[in-house]
Amino acid sequence: MTSGSADLVIVANRLPVDRVTLPDGSKQWRRSPGGLVSAMEPVMRSNDGAWIGWTGVAGDETEPFVDDGLSLVPVPLSEQEIQEFYEGFSNGTLWPLYHDVVAKPEFHREWWDSYVTVNQRFADRAAEIAAEGATVWIHDYQLQLVPQMLRELRPDLRIGFFLHIPFPPGELFQQLPWRRQILEGLLGADLVGFQLSGAAQNFVRLVRQRVGHKTHRDLVYLPDGRTVLAAAFPISIDTAGFEELARSESVTERAAQIRAALGSPKKVLLGIDRLDYTKGIYPRLRAYSELVKDGHFDVTDSVFVQVATPSRERVEQYRVLRDDIDRLVGRINGDLGRIGQPVIAYLHSAYPRHEMAALYRAADIMVITPYRDGMNLVAKEYVACRYDNDGALVLSEFAGAANELRQAWQINPYDINGMKATILEAAHSDEKDRARRMKAMRKTVTEHDVASWANDFLAELAAVRPTHGKPVRPARLS
Repeated sequence: MTSGSADLVIVANRLPVDRVTLPDGSKQWRRSPGGLVSAMEPVMRSNDGAWIGWTGVAGDETEPFVDDGLSLVPVPLSEQEIQEFYEGFSNGTLWPLYHDVVAKPEFHREWWDSYVTVNQRFADRAAEIAAEGATVWIHDYQLQLVPQMLRELRPDLRIGFFLHIPFPPGELFQQLPWRRQILEGLLGADLVGFQLSGAAQNFVRLVRQRVGHKTHRDLVYLPDGRTVLAAAFPISIDTAGFEELARSESVTERAAQIRAALGSPKKVLLGIDRLDYTKGIYPRLRAYSELVKDGHFDVTDSVFVQVATPSRERVEQYRVLRDDIDRLVGRINGDLGRIGQPVIAYLHSAYPRHEMAALYRAADIMVITPYRDGMNLVAKEYVACRYDNDGALVLSEFAGAANELRQAWQINPYDINGMKATILEAAHSDEKDRARRMKAMRKTVTEHDVASWANDFLAELAAVRPTHGKPVRPARLS
């Protein structure tokens, strides 16, 4: 990738590839699973694009390279920066704060210093790589200072930012000692995208209150004449790809194998989550175990399969959570299970897309209960895989997906009795009701897939907003 030659630059914390070691000891790059990669790949190919991100390995100084036709530009992170910028400020400060303080955020000045340093490094790389007048699309909470830093280096660029996680209300965001710097960092973008319109409104309100810029609805008017638009672009999935996979012979066979391995129960309930304290795994398993204890489900003909993908295992809160879930599952199975018939089939592992599709096909009821989630693509993946319009989705009203998948059985994860009643209602619903709900949700995820999400965002970013020409006072100090 030559300096200043990319017309489209994607900037994300991670590159879209992982380094894997082959049986013979040699190393190669493998495409990461995930919606963002599948959404951006065709756009990058048609726009002479480059992707900037970290390789996932401490101290890795890999030079820019091309993998399967994609130009990839690594940004190095030291071991200390991984601890302070990534595990510290990104996941110990911002993640809990942005997820309604489900866990207590920590505020450390050295974490913030590292966040600034790493964001500047990403901005510098983007400034080098981007062609004159290029479009740069920056992703997620780890890089919220990059838009402004890049704007200062390259005022000729069109800069977009998209936040994949929730953006909190002012009452919570204001706890952050560096609240103004984050807001000003985001205002470097021409377009700031969120999952939900409420998050965009939170942002505009905070900019007005804390930075003092003039705002009107979803627009912020800056003293330099620029206008910043804050709007919702709910992310989605490769719906057609998931449906095609779900219809394949190999997935159909694997789904049948999974049900047989579980003892061919009448009802299979399924949860698939990253092992994270925001996901509400604990109350979900408690609710189901109480339904078994009360005789509503029988261990001989129903089972709850919980897949918990390992996550951030070096962070203390995540280690504690894993121990808590392990203990809970052990206790439930010890108290209520039988030989060869656990109440909860618990898997602490990551699975490829093919296995996920088979699990979605095998499950009668998908139970998704986060305390707070930016979107939750698992909900949309389940819907995409139910091409027979069967299956039931029980979904937390605090997942971004609940806004679009309104026909799901929605629950409040803090209300265990309410959750129990809703799971039972879904389990006992008639075929016609389930088909009506699933058909409507499938229409939603088919019409609004990940390609339309990316195209909508980039089209909005490309739209020229003339300088606003409004009399604007300089921002006041917050």
